[in-house]
Amino acid sequence: MLVLFETAAGFAVFKLLDEKKIQNVENMAEAFLTAESAANVVQLSEFHKFHDSAEALAASVSINEGNMCKSLKVLIKKVIKKELHKQLLVLDAKLGNSIKNKFPELNIVSSSHVSELIRCIRGQMNSLIPGISEKESSAMMLGLGHNLARYKLKFSPDKVDIMVVQAVKLLDDLDKELNNYVMRAKEWYGWHFPELAKILTDNTSYINTILKMGFRENASTTDLSEFMSEELSDRVKEAAEVSMGSEISDMDICYMRYLCTEIMELTAYRSHLHEYLTHRMVSLAPNVSILLGELIGARLISHSGSLLNLAKNPASTIQLIGAEKALFRALKTKKQTPKYGLIYHAELITKAPTKCKGKMARMLAAKVALATRVDAMGEETNYDLGINHRVALLSKINLWNSGKSHKISGQSKHFTPQSYISDNRAGQGHYSARQDSTITGIKKDEDQDLENNTPSKKIKKDEKPLITEMVESPEKKKKKKKKNRDADETQEQDTIITETSVAEPTSEKKKKRKRAAEDADTTVDASVLDTTTEKKKKKKKHAEVKEETMELDDSAIPEPTSEKKKKKKKKDKAAEDE
Repeated sequence: MLVLFETAAGFAVFKLLDEKKIQNVENMAEAFLTAESAANVVQLSEFHKFHDSAEALAASVSINEGNMCKSLKVLIKKVIKKELHKQLLVLDAKLGNSIKNKFPELNIVSSSHVSELIRCIRGQMNSLIPGISEKESSAMMLGLGHNLARYKLKFSPDKVDIMVVQAVKLLDDLDKELNNYVMRAKEWYGWHFPELAKILTDNTSYINTILKMGFRENASTTDLSEFMSEELSDRVKEAAEVSMGSEISDMDICYMRYLCTEIMELTAYRSHLHEYLTHRMVSLAPNVSILLGELIGARLISHSGSLLNLAKNPASTIQLIGAEKALFRALKTKKQTPKYGLIYHAELITKAPTKCKGKMARMLAAKVALATRVDAMGEETNYDLGINHRVALLSKINLWNSGKSHKISGQSKHFTPQSYISDNRAGQGHYSARQDSTITGIKKDEDQDLENNTPSKKIKKDEKPLITEMVESPEKKKKKKKKNRDADETQEQDTIITETSVAEPTSEKKKKRKRAAEDADTTVDASVLDTTTEKKKKKKKHAEVKEETMELDDSAIPEPTSEKKKKKKKKDKAAEDE
């Protein structure tokens, strides 16, 4: 029975002398207390020493992956030719399967007994393997451990996100310092030439004029066309002649120029740092830099700590990175949460219209979440994902800016929606209810009724508003009679006709209406002929017509109260007496 043992120095194959001691796992440690007792249990059969650290690293990587290396194959072939044993004890089961596939005549064994045996052999490794001291074995183990750690982490100088984080932070610090220095220079030189700050708004041109011109008296003799236009140079020269600034000494202008030189050096260093950052971002996260830009992508990585931490975040978190204070403030006060953080300064969001910026931020954050995962955990660096997503988002922005909308489901190709027109706006047409329905099988009669606002024959609910008119009309008449009892006869007849026309269309009521109309005609003729007896006939016929209308009113109007009846009786008596 053979035992395979891996070390940092090389591979060793031991021959097991006493197989019974493997069965007792509890008493196995006692057999390896000393080197002499260990030599009675196992004996070194073959040993292959690594030539250099590269061979040791390749062998350890292959063993970790469960594969065989060339040196291990050569060693096992030597052992099989030399020894006639058919069993091989291996610590790793995956490695045992690969050995079994290569050497099918061997019987591979891997169990808890084997792991305990190898642990005991490792304790007496220096005495069992001759030619290797403790210092050499410890140095080999340390070097192999470092090499293996680097290989597992897949160390690459192009994938270092720490450099990007530091570069972005330094870039932000430089921007703050440059702003402070420029502001100080403008305030300092403004005591001597205050009009220059209003003429030159660009900071670099302002600093260059101070360096080249110095005193304002030298403006007429200096050539400022290198860093500004002719119009601005003429304005500067004119303002220098009529300046209200104070006089300064040579020492003052000397130190002002020292400050301006520092500012120009910092701006040059900032430009070089920005170029370095763009190159690092292209190698580290190419898809993110295409979608967001190098600067914003680097700020997102620095805010999250690393590219891997950024890849672990969902799209909603990426959208709000940089707006944490506003988010928690909104949650505490129960107000609207922010829509974007650092991602707001991206080019795609600035191109989007104002109403669609929040929607564009959500879409861009979703694409960036996918791009960060590809850049962080992808083996190959490809720009295809970022380019495709950017093209899709740009097409969406162009669609929004053009004002076009997608086709509404359930509508035809040539459908044009009509605006609603109320019934009160006469002469302008009405809104067709046919456009609202998605069902094709509507009858023509129903459509015409809906368009003309004419009710169908089956509807019989138009009687309720007539009752309300019947109730309201006698009350109005009573008020008019109290005020104007001597009204004209034509007005009374018109009111009688309107009252009779509103009543229900039954046969008896129609007859009464005809009688009332005939009596009214006879009264009109009599009034024309007999002018003397006009008033008496009017009152009598008016009383008769009133009785008939009251009968009609009783059918539609509820019975009046006792007080109303009394008032009516008094009026009727007064009319008869007259």
